[in-house]
Amino acid sequence: MPTKKAANEYKAESIQVLTGLEPVRKRPGMYIGSTGPAGLHHLVWEVIDNAIDEAMAGYANKIEVEILEDDKVRVSDNGRGIPVEKHPQTKKSTLETVMTMLHAGGKFGGGGYKVSGGLHGVGVSVVNALSLWTEARVARDGKIYAQEYKRGKPQGAVKPVGKSKETGTTIIFQPDPEIFETTTFNLGTILDYARQQAYLTKGVTIKVTDHRDGAVYAFHFEGGISSYIKHLDKNKGFLNEAIFYTEKEVSDITTEIALQYTDSFKENIYTYANNIHTIEGGMHLTGFRSSLTRVINDYAKKFGYLKNGDLALQGEDAREGLTAIISVKLKNPQFEGQTKAKLGNPEVRTVVESVMGEKFAAFLEEHPDDAKRIMEKVFLAAKARMAARAARDSVIKRGILEGITLPGKLADCSEKDPAKSELFIVEGDSAGGSAKQGRDRGFQAILPLRGKILNIEKARLDKMLASQEIKALIIALGTAIGEQMDMSRLRYGRIVIMTDADVDGAHIRTLLLTLFYRHFEELISGGHLYIAQPPLYKISKGKEAHYAYTDADKEEIISELSSKARSKEQGARNKEEQKEKSVLEEIEGEPANETEQVETVDEATKVAGISIQRYKGLGEMNPEQLWETTMNPENRVLFQVNIEDAEKANEIFSILMGDEVMPRKRFIQAHAKSVKNLDI
Repeated sequence: MPTKKAANEYKAESIQVLTGLEPVRKRPGMYIGSTGPAGLHHLVWEVIDNAIDEAMAGYANKIEVEILEDDKVRVSDNGRGIPVEKHPQTKKSTLETVMTMLHAGGKFGGGGYKVSGGLHGVGVSVVNALSLWTEARVARDGKIYAQEYKRGKPQGAVKPVGKSKETGTTIIFQPDPEIFETTTFNLGTILDYARQQAYLTKGVTIKVTDHRDGAVYAFHFEGGISSYIKHLDKNKGFLNEAIFYTEKEVSDITTEIALQYTDSFKENIYTYANNIHTIEGGMHLTGFRSSLTRVINDYAKKFGYLKNGDLALQGEDAREGLTAIISVKLKNPQFEGQTKAKLGNPEVRTVVESVMGEKFAAFLEEHPDDAKRIMEKVFLAAKARMAARAARDSVIKRGILEGITLPGKLADCSEKDPAKSELFIVEGDSAGGSAKQGRDRGFQAILPLRGKILNIEKARLDKMLASQEIKALIIALGTAIGEQMDMSRLRYGRIVIMTDADVDGAHIRTLLLTLFYRHFEELISGGHLYIAQPPLYKISKGKEAHYAYTDADKEEIISELSSKARSKEQGARNKEEQKEKSVLEEIEGEPANETEQVETVDEATKVAGISIQRYKGLGEMNPEQLWETTMNPENRVLFQVNIEDAEKANEIFSILMGDEVMPRKRFIQAHAKSVKNLDI
């Protein structure tokens, strides 16, 4: 148990009330982002964050998250427990005030917390407002107190329900199905968040239990963000065996930095402020980057890597292959936007720059072998950057000169409004020919690719731009690439990857996804990238034709056609029997025997006249079929590509497309059984 230091400082006076709770149910998206799965899980994050705040303040070291039956979640901590005495402003129990009033919490200067993640303070009250049912239990002062709520409204007063020698808070909530599109929690999503918070708060143990299937997980990392770096780089080769780590408090701002150089070409920098992932960076990222570049240049000059008159190394050179985590904790974080995506405190930049500059310079001198490998990597990146710039300028110039004609293989559309046009990236000339003939020329452009493009996970930008296929794609998109990329010049609102439904098609699709993720991530985050779903089978009977996109579709269509055929046969049989029955009645003058023999039909029996065609590639379809099944907006199936978890996406691409063989082998072994109908 942690020491309960100065527990008497966390009293009713620590809680300040700013406004009421009424708007939350009317506009939930303003508080949790959306009412889809992301918003649903945001409820869990709000409650976990409160427990993490207790841990960061030094009052808790155990947090338990439980997924219960009936779509309920229980989050418990062994912190101080929310105060329960009467609040001086609201004249109600402080627990009820925190649970039912927006912006009521110990994070607004009342002395409850030195630092916290809940800047806006909407956390648990919003969870309560958007839940069908909630219960808060507090162990404090030798007693257990409880209060229940329905859709945010108390169902009775806060009252003692037992005794306890422990302290802490437990929140159980059931999301309101009237608010959320789904109320089913995803274990993997919760595990990822719990793991991340355990890395960022070293010494805390976070246990996750899924009572739906009995799964139990626990996370505890004494190494903190150094352990996080090891986790992020587990599928990569690294240059500095000793992970750089520093932690220092300056002017009431605590800075933690960990970094490691890898043999990849992509930088992966994650920034946090009070354990909140600032996905758009901010002042702490700016301070880190400027300091890193300065230290690298100073070291290069000091040890003769840079001669007098040489151009200085640039930031992108210093960051190639870098994995880094910057975590700051401060009293009054100024986040830009409701989603807290960017940190705006200018004083943070100065502190991070100072801490990073002092400590990383010392690290390089103390680890000369690691420093040598890092400098070799940095200078190779600089040479590649200069070569890439020449190649990129050539590609951009070529695109401008070619103007409307663009690459010769591109069949452009007549629509010039990007919001109304779409580009199909098609595998091979055969499929490209069918697509060009079958498309709607008004708004659909076709770019056929010859063979498999370069695996850019293993290549720098200069080598990538030497590929004719990639050049053609960049010119067709119109955005340029790298530091000169401009999304406002995107020529098509939808970019659709359309490949064959076989192993080669999947490989080409993965290569293209790697290219877009590594160099056109804004295109994905803007919702412009899609994957077409061509049919696997054409199932015909007589003049009737159906297309099946999965094996389940195929079985359902065959079953329906079989049922129709049997019904038709049975109808004809019944008609013939009725005719025979009438003849008997006329001859014998009495009703015929009603007993009949029923013929049993095996469901697995093939129905005569059904033909099944398996499409191995898009080129096997004629233009009309390709339009009808895959390109016609009224009939087609498109999957939009998005990035729910950038860290996990980065890991998957490194496994599938990187140089390390063993992680890929383990991935294939783990997922082999889930692959169906593998065509080789």
